[in-house]
Amino acid sequence: MSRAGLWVAQAAPILASLALAFLLAVLFALILGVSPGEMLSVVASRFGTYAWGQVLYKATFLIFTGLAVALAFSGGLFNIGAEGQAVIGSLTCALVGILAAPWPAVLLLPLAIAGAFLGGGLWGLIPGWLKARWGTHEVINTIMLNFIALALSNFLIARHLGLPETVRTAEIGPGASLPRLDGIVPGMRGAAVNVSLVLAVVCAVLAHLFLRHTRAGLELRAVGGGRRQAWMLGIQPAGRTRLAFFLAGGMAGLVGTNFVLGYKHYYEDGFSGGIGFLGIAVALLARNQPLMVVPAALFFGFLSQAGLLVNTMLPREVVDILTGAILLTFIAGEKLRQRWVRQQGVPGHGIAPAAGRGA
Repeated sequence: MSRAGLWVAQAAPILASLALAFLLAVLFALILGVSPGEMLSVVASRFGTYAWGQVLYKATFLIFTGLAVALAFSGGLFNIGAEGQAVIGSLTCALVGILAAPWPAVLLLPLAIAGAFLGGGLWGLIPGWLKARWGTHEVINTIMLNFIALALSNFLIARHLGLPETVRTAEIGPGASLPRLDGIVPGMRGAAVNVSLVLAVVCAVLAHLFLRHTRAGLELRAVGGGRRQAWMLGIQPAGRTRLAFFLAGGMAGLVGTNFVLGYKHYYEDGFSGGIGFLGIAVALLARNQPLMVVPAALFFGFLSQAGLLVNTMLPREVVDILTGAILLTFIAGEKLRQRWVRQQGVPGHGIAPAAGRGA
């Protein structure tokens, strides 16, 4: 098969998903008596620099949670716990910023970022350890840990860590704050995007280099390809499983750098709003390739912001329907693409290794 043919095969499911989303948006507009042309005109006219700043802010969350899902997928694991890992990492980040508030920025800022990564990583290590030790299914474990994380953070804020009559902590020390970009880019004033966007892109590059150019990353991918084969190659699947979940949880925990360090400067209960679950959509659309997580996150950030701009014309739930339609179309198209590629004799072009294959 030619290289051009492979590129077409790779792009076809994504283009089909986007085309269906566009057609569904037009269909919903017609059903609700809204002119599709007027709807598109509103999006185009209101999508200024501020709106793009909000897209970047939302995409930053999704880069971190998308990487959390993609890294676990690389090891043949399904991490549905990015939501809980993001919550615990963000709370840990805020606590470090509060407890060490008097420290200078040169110490406090790296410590707060490390707190976010370690908080999420240690929370992610729980299902990793359970999977490695007893083989318990990570999907069930991570779902349950999401509920535990949300309930635990709610309890701590309500009873111990929150300010009176609020659902948030005190503010972090000034040295832990990340600068926002609204003062740098003209017209972006008020947008929440901040320097954690740069950190997110750096993490995507590092995740790519880790998986492709380090021994641990290659071993992790080998485990994702089949645990029995990994054993035969002398690789310990249990250790790589724990590593995958620790790194995945750490990536999700870095969500705290965007919300706590770069935007609100405190932890607020209920801030996550499903970003962990949307990270699954981002990772799937990116085919679990860390570098592709960035444009996939930008697309979903754009879709969310566009939905806000037309919320007086279309219900907010339309965005959720479009997201689901994109994923269903992409998964169906990806299955067809895999079958076609196999018929052409080109192996190794799937969505992700099957979780637990060969276990």
